[in-house]
Amino acid sequence: MQCWHIPLPENFKCKNSGALIRTSHSSRSGVFEGENSSFWNDFVALLKLRGIDMEMDSRSASLTWCPLRPHEVPLCNGHAKRITTNGASSAKSASIPSNMVSAVSSMLLSLGEDPLRKELLGSPQRYVQWLMRFRACNLDVKLNGFTFNSASVYERPGEDATDHRAISSELHLPFCAQCEHHLLPFYGVVHIGYFGSGDGEGINRSHFQALVHFYGCKLQVQERMTRQIAEAVYSVSHRGAIVVVEANHICMISRGIEKIRSSTATIAVLGQFSTDSSAKASFLQSILDTANQEV
Repeated sequence: MQCWHIPLPENFKCKNSGALIRTSHSSRSGVFEGENSSFWNDFVALLKLRGIDMEMDSRSASLTWCPLRPHEVPLCNGHAKRITTNGASSAKSASIPSNMVSAVSSMLLSLGEDPLRKELLGSPQRYVQWLMRFRACNLDVKLNGFTFNSASVYERPGEDATDHRAISSELHLPFCAQCEHHLLPFYGVVHIGYFGSGDGEGINRSHFQALVHFYGCKLQVQERMTRQIAEAVYSVSHRGAIVVVEANHICMISRGIEKIRSSTATIAVLGQFSTDSSAKASFLQSILDTANQEV
């Protein structure tokens, strides 16, 4: 079994949507058992012919191992204490709403599961911790003196007569959001293009990554997130903004609408990009060119 795990939002630092946390696991019986089994060796050789490399390591032997399992010990009072890398407990504890933990435990019971089963101990707390990462907030995102919040991003500056400046772009900005319809994650990359202006000077990739994180790390739908990012960029560039979002939806994959690792693309175009077809085509081609370089 080959698995791809979605990193937590703050750890989602991969360059593209394909760079997930990958693990391989195996279980054998009968003639395939034993380190020197010729049948197992032949099977692994056949897998390699198909381009599948079974990376057998010590983690594969653990049935409950997960690369995203937090180093925390759940406590009965709804709190958790974090374990550091050297095994010592830190003094700080993260508060977890006990009513949410109880609700998740009730959901497990409704599914016919036993929340006290060894493998499920701590699962309600971990699920609540995951959900709390997408809690709605009123944080402001500042780009070169401009502050974006839930009110200001919809204020559109007036159109200026502009010359055809070179297109600036930031591609493959990773994100992880939570689908507000199914409460399941969707993840991928954001590509941003804009026409440079005096107001936009000094904005770099880290600013755009913060903007993507601001709109992505909450309950969202892909179409709205695409539009919100485009409007925020447009309010700085004043000339034009184009945003393309490529995302994999766990809710769609689990329902069979999409195949595993397939993606859905959305686009938002504002300002000069909506009237200049050559500029839009040039930006879309740059996305295609970088994608081909990574293959």
